[in-house]
Amino acid sequence: MFLDEVEISVKAGDGGNGGMSFHRAKYVAKGGPDGGNGGCGGNVILRATANLNTLQHFKGVKLFLGGNGASGGGQLMAGKAGEDKILEVPVGTLILKNGKIVKDLAKVGESFLAVRGGLGGKGNANFTSSTRQAPRFAELGEPGELKKLKLELKLVADVGIIGLPSVGKSTLISKISAARPKIAAYHFTTLTPNLGVVDFKNNSFVVTDLPGLIKNASKGKGLGIQFLKHAERVNFFWHLVDATSSTPTTDYRVIREELRKFNPKLAAKPEIVVLNKADIVDETALEKIAQKLEKVCKSKPLIISAATKNGVEILLNKTIEALGKMNKPAENLEPLPVFRPHLEEKSKSFTVKRKNKNLYLVDGPRLNQIVIMSDTTNVDAVARIQDVLNRMGVNRELRRAGAEDGAKIEIAGKRIEWWG
Repeated sequence: MFLDEVEISVKAGDGGNGGMSFHRAKYVAKGGPDGGNGGCGGNVILRATANLNTLQHFKGVKLFLGGNGASGGGQLMAGKAGEDKILEVPVGTLILKNGKIVKDLAKVGESFLAVRGGLGGKGNANFTSSTRQAPRFAELGEPGELKKLKLELKLVADVGIIGLPSVGKSTLISKISAARPKIAAYHFTTLTPNLGVVDFKNNSFVVTDLPGLIKNASKGKGLGIQFLKHAERVNFFWHLVDATSSTPTTDYRVIREELRKFNPKLAAKPEIVVLNKADIVDETALEKIAQKLEKVCKSKPLIISAATKNGVEILLNKTIEALGKMNKPAENLEPLPVFRPHLEEKSKSFTVKRKNKNLYLVDGPRLNQIVIMSDTTNVDAVARIQDVLNRMGVNRELRRAGAEDGAKIEIAGKRIEWWG
């Protein structure tokens, strides 16, 4: 089954908790704090591979998880980091969040950090100081990110084969590549695009056939609208016309019109017009059909027989020549945002808002991270938060906002009493 759109949720692994431990050994009366750091959570990464051409393997699985980090132990033992979850997707997969493209995996091996794993919490050994020689708290692990994403596949190929049903698209791709599509003498034999790699005269290129194009395909008739979007990725078209048709010029116009209606950029792509099935039409009739087509398409069509491969070598030569003149990739995409690996938040910016007489809302990237990773039921951990508030200048802003000792402050959804 061909699946080219799917919605998934990705959840990175949570960071492991920091260790809260004191050194214990024979003949050591008062060992110091030796709690190790927790391991970072695993990321979820999407990576493009040439071994897939559908998103079918995502069907039925909606949540993908990175591994959780292990907690830190005594004797400064760090917890093991969680394993990354790598999701392989076909080349040409677009990754969308809230309807906007965040990454286009258009090349083999390209990857995208979908969600980052949570930081491991620091063990109590990290919090010793001249005034805090025996800290009895450690950080919690940071939760991993959670996102909902939409994956949309648009096949990447050098050449797209277009034309009405039963013009010989599948036969042609089977003769020039290792692809083995289903071939039969009735419409809509091909229900999925077929990709084939053509090796010819020390050159190679990728060809895909685009099935189900009929009149009003751009409005949902036939199978066309399901596969027309894949045409947006190709460099140019082989436009096949059936030489046995009673209306070859009309057939040509139908496909051109559907391309234009679906996306005017498709109609602007270059094409090689190919008159197929020359083996079952006499030469005189072929010439007349070719002359009529030339008037409509403004270029002389190539005459071939996909079944016997007569004329196919000329088509391949022209294709290699055309591809050599083109600049890849086939389309110019706007620059996409780059997502950096997860690091401890460095921004010390914050805001203070008074919600009511006894509640103040404090917000800031680093502050939120510290509070999320703190056990606010632990008195020592809350004392550390109070120290951070003072060092970052939050206390000063709280006083300006009218806060008094004992007021409640809310940071990252957690409430504590404030003593400034």
